[in-house]
Amino acid sequence: MARDFYSNPSFGTRPVTTKIGKTIMSANFTKFALGLAVALPTALASFSATAVEAVTIRLAHNLEPSHVVAMALEQLGDDLKEMSGGKMKLRIYGSGQMGGPRETLEMLQQEALDMTKGSASEMEAFESTFSVFSMPYLFRDKAHFHEVLYGEIGREMMALPKDKGFMAIAAYEAGERSFYATKPIKSPADMKGLKIRVVSTPTTNRMIELLGASPAPIAFGEVYTAIQQGVIDGAENNEPSYYHTRHVEVAQHVALDQHTSVPDYLVISTATWDALSAEQQEILMKAARKSEDYQRELWDAEVEKSIKLSKEAGATFYEVDKTAFRAALQPLYDDAAADQNKNAWIQRIEAAGK
Repeated sequence: MARDFYSNPSFGTRPVTTKIGKTIMSANFTKFALGLAVALPTALASFSATAVEAVTIRLAHNLEPSHVVAMALEQLGDDLKEMSGGKMKLRIYGSGQMGGPRETLEMLQQEALDMTKGSASEMEAFESTFSVFSMPYLFRDKAHFHEVLYGEIGREMMALPKDKGFMAIAAYEAGERSFYATKPIKSPADMKGLKIRVVSTPTTNRMIELLGASPAPIAFGEVYTAIQQGVIDGAENNEPSYYHTRHVEVAQHVALDQHTSVPDYLVISTATWDALSAEQQEILMKAARKSEDYQRELWDAEVEKSIKLSKEAGATFYEVDKTAFRAALQPLYDDAAADQNKNAWIQRIEAAGK
């Protein structure tokens, strides 16, 4: 598809040819320090909106408009426009118009799209370090998770895939993932023989197998029908996704095992980022970090609301013995110890906040 990153054809004087062959004109190709993407100072240098060149950035995601991340991205567009004096605009293609996260992440690499939303599990296929978020019971509590995600460790991780064609510039809360199925799950023994839909990664697949179930890498949009028709027995996700996908209608038993905390990310193409001027990068980063705060404000209320509405729709939520689940999944940590890079990140995360 044709790229239309810059809306002003007279933008600048220096041509750069993208991989798909369209020329982008820019007056300033000075690469902004990667440190800005890793840790943005609280007090940003002032900028003049009148000096910012006109630019339209295209963002695609697979979320419905009611999703809190989709709402945060809409707010990002409003803030970007305001902060730039109307010069920087965000054109959003939601609800999977351009495909799922795997497709849109690949489009960033091909320079056919500027930004997208991707979860840590989805980014694992491109940068293996993100697999640490698939490790069950890695975080002691929500405070520990937030300290890692929004602190030095998390910001450093967000910059890792830059040489692979994209990097993250904002991280979003996605709660804890729990299992839900057509039958009660109160212990690992209840998982035996079940077919559970997962975001297929080596870590998540192994997790399901260790619990005695079979991983089913079914597309997210097909889960409802697959459960309804008995192709699978359940899935795993956070409470808002469980309710808003209407999975509550076909799988009314939720085990609050809260095995993983997998964040979502706002991801930008490396080519797009490098083509922005330093001032444009600064404005975009400020708007992105503001969207983190806004999304986090929405999340807790959305979880509480989703649980209430799910119960009204007939769902039963079970408090489970997490100790038994942790013990069953210990082999994942034994396996990770043999991976020097992964083990180093796990140790850093476990040490944070102690």
